[in-house]
Amino acid sequence: MSSQTALLQNTEALLGNLIAYPTVSEDTNLPLIHDLANRLADLGARVELFHDESGEKANLFATLGPDIDGGIVLSGHSDVVPVADQDWASDPFKMEERDERLYGRGSCDMKGFIAACMAMAPEFARLELKRPLHFAFTYDEETGCFGAKALAKILAKKETRPSVALIGEPTMMKVIDGHKGCHEYTTHFNGLAGHGSAPAKGVNAVEYAARYVARLMHLQHELRARAPEDSRFEPPWSTINVGGLQGGVAHNVIPSTAQVEWDFRPVQPSDQSFVKNDLQRYCDEELLPSMQSVFADASISTEVIGEVEGLMPAEPSEAREIVMALTGANSTGTVAFGTEAGIFQQLGMSAVVCGPGSIDQAHKADEFVERDQLAQCLKMLSGLKAIVS
Repeated sequence: MSSQTALLQNTEALLGNLIAYPTVSEDTNLPLIHDLANRLADLGARVELFHDESGEKANLFATLGPDIDGGIVLSGHSDVVPVADQDWASDPFKMEERDERLYGRGSCDMKGFIAACMAMAPEFARLELKRPLHFAFTYDEETGCFGAKALAKILAKKETRPSVALIGEPTMMKVIDGHKGCHEYTTHFNGLAGHGSAPAKGVNAVEYAARYVARLMHLQHELRARAPEDSRFEPPWSTINVGGLQGGVAHNVIPSTAQVEWDFRPVQPSDQSFVKNDLQRYCDEELLPSMQSVFADASISTEVIGEVEGLMPAEPSEAREIVMALTGANSTGTVAFGTEAGIFQQLGMSAVVCGPGSIDQAHKADEFVERDQLAQCLKMLSGLKAIVS
């Protein structure tokens, strides 16, 4: 049996083990994290666990090699999306092989990459590493990248810093060096209820929410004109989407509350401040004075559901150069979905996204990763040995 065949078989076994942990975002990830931590500790890695406030979830950060700057991070999230109301052909938390595909929740998003990293870990541990190799496995990526954000705060305080991050989200092993940010908000309007026959005596929260939506649509038009000339994104400008507007209890009642659910996907950091500053001025100078002229306690507040940083294509990019060389790629791309890569980039690291499987399979019933994709990932990771030793 060749070494690559053995590695692939080990990866598949590890993947089956990882899938068996039902790490849906709303539940604990500790059994999976403790399993990975024990495996890495047995290899001599320096392992750190960082728990969330509840104590029910943890990030794992482990290091092989010297305690110096310039390490390479292999990063993946441990949580998966729910399987409720999905029609699976097999148990989503028991890996099943059919036609060279490995089925199970998280198989491509993104336990396949984690399994490949863990299969390669003994190979790395046997080397005299000159450059540190780090493993970062996080919680709650699917609900807002909260684990990676918490880990970033800890890494920012460390005396030694990694310089390269490889995030193994499913890209069919294509090299991705850019994606938009994903910011989700709920804006709440609190007015004054009253009888529909006397609208001037109340503060209609739905009407003010509708005016806010109109402002969002105006900003959507403005953002088109701000698109960078060299933007590689599709569409090339930052976008706003209104996902919901709720409020009201009856036809003849002035609604006292309403909420607007919206998301914003910036192609450049300056667009974030442009949108936020405009909306703040609009509320402070137009909406709130009008509301509070009738009811002093009227209010508008915006709840941050999640703010995930985008990955901005950078020049130069050590991460891109490394992964292109390892995969043999002669070009890179951008994607519409978000990842944790931008969080690592904000720490000053060079970051890139490349991993096994297709995002088209993620979050769906009968999620799978192809064996060949895992083999390609192992080949890429094997190439890292020459870089870190």
